[in-house]
Amino acid sequence: MFHLAARAFTAVFTLSTVALVAGCDGSGDANDDVAGRENSFPPTKNAIDDFTPGSTGDSNNASGLAEDEVRITMEVPESVAPGGELTRRNLRIVEPDTIRVYQTDQTLRELASVDTRSRRENSGRTVVRFENGRPIGPNVIIEATYGNSRMRSLAADEDRDVKVNPFSEFLVANTLDSYSSGEFSQIMDCVNDANGNLCLNKYVWPTLADQVHDFEINIPGTLDVDGALALLEQRGDFARYVDAMADYALLGESSSGKIEASSANYHSVFWGVELGQTFLESSIAGSGQWGVRIAREETTTDQNGTGYVYPGMTLTSLDAFNIRVTSLASDIPYDRRALIHADGNEFFDRPAWGLNTHSSSPGAATVENDIRLLAGRALYQSITGRSSSRIIGWTRNPYFLDAYVGGGTEQPDRVLSGYFSAGKAIELRSESGELKRERTLEDHYLSVFELNLLRKEGFQRQTLDGRDYNVVYLSTRMGDESEPFVVESGIGNWQISGSAVTQTMATTTLRRDNTGNVTVSVPADNPGQRDANWVISERPSRVYDPNSGNRVVSNGRLNLDRDSASGLDEKPDIAVGASTPDGSLMAFNLDTNAIGDGILVAAEQANASPPSQGRYRLQGVGLGMEQASNRLMHFDNALLVIESSSSARLEGRTLDIIHQVDAESVSTPQAQSSGTISLAYTASNHGAVTFSAGSLTLDGFFTSDQDQFFLQLRQTDGQEEVLGLLMATRLPE
Repeated sequence: MFHLAARAFTAVFTLSTVALVAGCDGSGDANDDVAGRENSFPPTKNAIDDFTPGSTGDSNNASGLAEDEVRITMEVPESVAPGGELTRRNLRIVEPDTIRVYQTDQTLRELASVDTRSRRENSGRTVVRFENGRPIGPNVIIEATYGNSRMRSLAADEDRDVKVNPFSEFLVANTLDSYSSGEFSQIMDCVNDANGNLCLNKYVWPTLADQVHDFEINIPGTLDVDGALALLEQRGDFARYVDAMADYALLGESSSGKIEASSANYHSVFWGVELGQTFLESSIAGSGQWGVRIAREETTTDQNGTGYVYPGMTLTSLDAFNIRVTSLASDIPYDRRALIHADGNEFFDRPAWGLNTHSSSPGAATVENDIRLLAGRALYQSITGRSSSRIIGWTRNPYFLDAYVGGGTEQPDRVLSGYFSAGKAIELRSESGELKRERTLEDHYLSVFELNLLRKEGFQRQTLDGRDYNVVYLSTRMGDESEPFVVESGIGNWQISGSAVTQTMATTTLRRDNTGNVTVSVPADNPGQRDANWVISERPSRVYDPNSGNRVVSNGRLNLDRDSASGLDEKPDIAVGASTPDGSLMAFNLDTNAIGDGILVAAEQANASPPSQGRYRLQGVGLGMEQASNRLMHFDNALLVIESSSSARLEGRTLDIIHQVDAESVSTPQAQSSGTISLAYTASNHGAVTFSAGSLTLDGFFTSDQDQFFLQLRQTDGQEEVLGLLMATRLPE
């Protein structure tokens, strides 16, 4: 017996009618102090004692609150209150000396009071009730003081658990004053639905105010508030997330579209590469660590039978009363392997980790001009080793999603994105049914490719027959005694005839040997190394239908094997992947000893003139190595502009992680902007394309609609050799 696993998503977006708070003369911050009254609900939770899978890092303390109430918790750096209650991110919970609520604008001045009532709970927390409805815009501030420290927060926090701490202060101080007077008025017109229609971008603010608290960034105990703010400014991933969400709030309602179908389900081909720091073993604590994650199928068995979870994403749309809402959620089981690179060029292979999950919290998104999907995304925590002697909690930071949506608005056949998410592995201790945080075991910084291809029942392998494809891949191999870390990339083509795939491939390889030396092999060094004849076949899915029960269906998933097709539930020799329903785009998770763990993309060869103009969002990753260092370079929504049939330019934006081997140091994400790079540009009618400038080369192909490029990155920068994979997808004009 089998059934669909219970890990399903209900992507629900609730539209709340919340009025803008207006100031009431003479009311001030009325304080109905009821500190002596007993609470009728459980005490508030400290997130350090409450690690829960299937939730984000920020614990929700909304228990016992009425709809128009918020609970306020002040968290300060350790140096400000050494005796305060320890909580997440090395902050201390304190009872504020004062709390004020007021209206403001982009000047951050106090403009007017807000009609509120407050009460003090036995826990020391303050609950504030908004008499005219809970605000959802950026114009209402909650300010708290403790000693000489003053911090602010937006009152619009989505879960009504308002934390006043360095993260909320950074958001207030670095966002509102970035707007002009006209832009702030535009935002408030959206909040107030000034044009008579519901403006959905008002809900950016509750999301942003909540998600800044999901970032797992520890504040050193020696820093005061100003020092903590300076540290957050230097965290490129955090600062850029806040900036991107602030820009998102300005997106005009007229540019917002929708997915016309009520829902669309996608296969996810997920590949992530990470560089971080391990503290698991004391003898090598602080060493750098490479890691790779690839999507997997997951089975769970209980008394009811066996359930199957396939990596996937769901888009859900609501179109009622002329309200256009798109919501998305994803669930991606994955395998991970890692390689420690310690001082003295010692290498330790970690090939086996428990199956983990990369899942996002359901939430609203905006479809811009029918080709971009934009959203602030929060990722769930997860736990591995629950029944073992070492329980590990995994955290993942939020990110700003800027994805390409292609294939039409009825049911887009692809949603393609690249993004960055830092996180931690934390040792957990079980106590009285709760999981309490102990020491940090790892810091990891992850660059992700996520290619979501539409599921459609009735897909047949014959859809691919007789077609030619351009192909690119990137993979890593870890743990070989003589060459502990290898990065490999190939560019070539496929010819498919029946179930036979004839592959012609030129490969480039970046290697670090066991003495630390770094070498590069180019296609001429190993001609025909990855030329191959493979077998492609349908990979059926087991699904549960409430009307017809358990079924085995072909819905676009694929196997790639050496000699013969894999059977149902068997692991294929080369890769598991998926195709769009029309067969124009395929993606695979490579998993072989010879090639490694990687991602392969195959697009039908274009029979079209190359694009001569256009703006493209550039996402992806470069892996860099030189004798004494490693670098992970995530292309963070950079810009590729084609200016003519022979010229282009790259406006670079990366997040760089640098591992200094001898010093055993790994940097936090550093925001880099390389300025504008002029590129020579050549392309053929079959889709092959090259962009180049000096030692920088981007080789690959474009799709027949000219909206997507998949490119191998190759560069020599001083003593550093870089190899990677990039994806450029069209932006609205």
